[in-house]
This record gives sequence, structure tokens and C-alpha cells, in this order.
Amino acid sequence: MNDIKLVATDLDGTFLKNDRSISAGNLEALHALGSKNILRVVATGRNMQKVSEVIHSDVPFDFIVYSSGAGIYNWKDKKHIYTRNMKEKSANRLIVHFVNKKYSFYVFAAAPDNHNLWYHKGNSFCDEFNRYLSYHNSNAKPLPEGGRIKEELCQFMLIIPEDEHAFTNLKTEIESLCSEIRVIRSSSPVTSGFIWVEIFHHSVSKGYGVNFLCNMLDIHPDETCGVGNDYNDIDLLEFTACSFITENAPNEIRNRFIKVPSNEEDGFATVVRTIL
Repeated sequence: MNDIKLVATDLDGTFLKNDRSISAGNLEALHALGSKNILRVVATGRNMQKVSEVIHSDVPFDFIVYSSGAGIYNWKDKKHIYTRNMKEKSANRLIVHFVNKKYSFYVFAAAPDNHNLWYHKGNSFCDEFNRYLSYHNSNAKPLPEGGRIKEELCQFMLIIPEDEHAFTNLKTEIESLCSEIRVIRSSSPVTSGFIWVEIFHHSVSKGYGVNFLCNMLDIHPDETCGVGNDYNDIDLLEFTACSFITENAPNEIRNRFIKVPSNEEDGFATVVRTIL
């Protein structure tokens, strides 16, 4: 662990406290990494607009792997350096299927503009869907009449009650429709008891985003460290050589990686002390 050159951390439930603030300990840890010339990377499911709501421009990160790896942003230079979206044909095949199945879903514009989204309310509408819409109302609009969107798209999202069997069946159903996509699960950060079922291009993941940076910056995977707390962090933690999971992670995945204190107890700072 003395040879670490890159540290990647999730935001919600990992680096940020529950009120979305940054603790003094975690901020100090970022500065400590910088003093050792260790790259500091965010790997988050948030889009860049949502990242900017919780990370001020003077917080010393180097790169942002956003939207679960659909894009990468150079935080210092303020430049987008990578995006990966779904082709128009594949995206519209999913739209037709979801509408015909009467699912409620969101579909997001191509990265880096994927803070803009469309929604469709089907028979599976739930309170969590409505809550999410209320948070994004200024950027959301109904699916166009006829359903077709004539452009590449970043992702889809369906919201279901927390049910492992239902998620597995839905994942199998969706991935059978198109070889270009993959399905990612995350626990709702808005309300407990719901699963966000997110659909991306098959090469999109937090782990792939960090791997892209490693290739670009000539960093070997053995020189990387990752910190996360949820299902959508698993591919990141499976990629990084030294991988840590916070105490507030779901029970099902908590024992797969090295445990550290929760996001409320400066788990990220604990990791930094360990590697320095």
C-alpha cells in the first residue's frame, strides 16, 4: 500500500456525510494525498451538475468519474475528457419495450448533458419515482409523443421496491434485449427500501472509468486504492488493488472488502491514514 498513486472514492454514503457535507477529517485527507502527489478521484453515480451541488470548485480532487463511468471530467482543467453513451437504435429499442410493458422509467440525455432527462409514467409508478422527479423537475420533461428520441442517450433508470428476486428477474429481462447494455443496481440515496435499476452502455462502470485514467496516466492497477459503500461500487472495488468498504454498506456486500468506519465517522480519512 506504500506504492499507491491513485485513490478513488464514491461520494454519497462514502466520502460525504449523510447531510451531504464534507467533514474536516476527509478534507484534510484529500490535502494529505495531494502532498504525496497521489491522484484523488471521485467515482460517483451523480452527473456533473449533481456533483457541483455537493463538491465546491476548491475541493482538491483531480478527476471526476461521473454517472457511474459514463463520463470523466478533469476537475482542475474543467474539461470533459471522456464520454460513453448508448447508440440511438439500442436506446429506442429499450424505450419501446418499457412503454409496452407499462413500466415507469427515466431516460437521460447523452453525457455530458445527462442532467437533462425524460420520464414516462406507466403502471409501475411508485412514491420514490415521484420523489426523484420532484428533485429533477426543472430538467425533466415527458417522453415525446410516439416515444422515439433521435439521439444517443446516456442511461435509463427504473425504480422498484427493494426485492432481490424482482431485481434479478428485471436485470435478466433487460439485458436480454440488447447486447450493448448492462444493468447496474444501487440503493436509493433518497429513500430506503427502493432499488434504482440503472441501464448504461455495457462498457460503463466506475471501475472502467478509473482504468481509463490509469491507462491515460500510466498508473498500474496495483497502484490504486478504492473506497465505496454500495452495490454500484463493486466494479470499482474489484478493479482497485486496495479496496475498502464503509461500515454503512449493505450487509450482503460488507464482508467482501476491507471494512472501515462509516461515512459519518470519516471512513475515507481512515483509508488515507492506512495507505500513507
